[in-house]
This record gives sequence, structure tokens and C-alpha cells, in this order.
Amino acid sequence: MGDDVLRVHFTAEDLARTRVAEGADPLWETVLSLHSLRQGRAEPALMAWRQYAVRNGPGPLRTLLPLVPPHGYFPDFLTPFAALDGVEPGLEAVMSTPRTRLRAELSQLSGHRALPGWARGIGEGEPAALRKLARSLRTYHHLAVAPSWSRIAGRVCADRALRVHALGQSGTEAMLRTFGPLMRWRPPVLEVAYPVDRELFLQGRGLVLVPSYFCQDEPVALADEELPPVLVYPVAETPDTLGAPAAPATSEARGEHAEGPRFRLTG
Repeated sequence: MGDDVLRVHFTAEDLARTRVAEGADPLWETVLSLHSLRQGRAEPALMAWRQYAVRNGPGPLRTLLPLVPPHGYFPDFLTPFAALDGVEPGLEAVMSTPRTRLRAELSQLSGHRALPGWARGIGEGEPAALRKLARSLRTYHHLAVAPSWSRIAGRVCADRALRVHALGQSGTEAMLRTFGPLMRWRPPVLEVAYPVDRELFLQGRGLVLVPSYFCQDEPVALADEELPPVLVYPVAETPDTLGAPAAPATSEARGEHAEGPRFRLTG
């Protein structure tokens, strides 16, 4: 673990309320896949998108890439908590984000990079701009992420099985010890490899740990500490060694829809 660390402070109540998400979060996977896409990695899970883009052009990326830079901060409103229940609940949450949050998060993003003029409409909560953003997220998810959802879900399921087994057998603290070397449990603090030093106090809210296929290198937390605490972490690279079979993904679990599928800096 490097010099910079995210320190997540637990109380007894937090330990009781900490859980591992039921599966992959479709909007986290959608947003984080943009990093893999930009890095040009030979990622099999994005092959369908690359083939589509060659034939049809970048399409939704014109909207998404300016909001998700290759490194550093990107807005929390792109990965709402509601997306744990599927793509469409997540997109509804994106479009329902309060204007004050939209403006504040885009203002924070603009402090790191210049934004195109159309982003102002999102910051002002204009319905047409938010619909376009949701449509871009839905289309990209459907074309780039959903075709490989069985691969994504299998990796996440295998990783989750390890965590849930430890949780069921020996409790939350034992489960938190399974995340090395990226995380180190030093009661009552979980030390997480992170690009910047940061303190996160759960204050009785608990923590949702979200296993992610496309999360790379280091876990990701939301920048806004007032939001429900979430920690997205990269799944184990060799899930077959975890001893858990990969469950097939249903269309509902994949978050498919008839129309289509960071670190975060502190404030």
C-alpha cells in the first residue's frame, strides 16, 4: 500500500450495517469502463463496443467522455446509489439529481478541466440536457457493457462469494480482512490504497462495498461525504481460485432494457 490512504472510520453500528452489494452496479461499470476504453487496453469485455464504434462512430461518447476524464474527479451524480437496483432506476436518479448538486459537481469538475458549453444545461438541470445524458448512458451501456454482462457478473459473483463467506462465518471484521493488499483493517479503521490522503467517517451509516469488473488499480469512493457511503473495489483478478462458481446472469440482473445496457478527489 502506498503513502496515500483513504481511512474509513467505523463504529460498532457501522460494522453492523456494512454489506457487500448483491452484484455489479451497472452505472459504475458503465462509467469505469470509459477508463479502460481510453487506455486502449485489449479488454475483451469491450470488444463489442469497439466493433460498433468502428462502424458507427463514437455516438454517446461525445457526451460521456467530457464528464469522465481519464484520471481524477468525475461527478458523483453519474453513479447514484439507486443504480444498485438496475440501469433504469439509476438513470431515473441521474435525471432527478437536485440542481444544486448538478451545479456544484460540474463546477468541481470544471476546476480540473474545461467543459463544453452544452454541459451548462446539465448544471442548470434542464430536462432536455438531462434526458440526453441519460440516453447517452443507456445507449453506451447497452452497446458496450451489456454484451459482456455474463463475464462481468461471473467475476463479480466469484469475488462476492469470498467476502460473503467470510462475513457469514466470522463477521464483518473478518470480511474486511479479505481485501488485502488494497485494503488493511486496523480496527476501527479500514485503510484503503488511494491516490490522495482522505478521511471518511461513516457515522453509523455503514458501508456498501461494491465489487467491480472495470474498477482498476485502486478502490473508488464518492467525493461527497454526505451521500450514502459506497466503496467500489476491483474484483480479484483470478476469480476461479476463490472456489465459487460464476452464476449465469439473467436479463434482469444484466440491467438490459428494451431501448438499449476515479478516483474522486475530496472537496
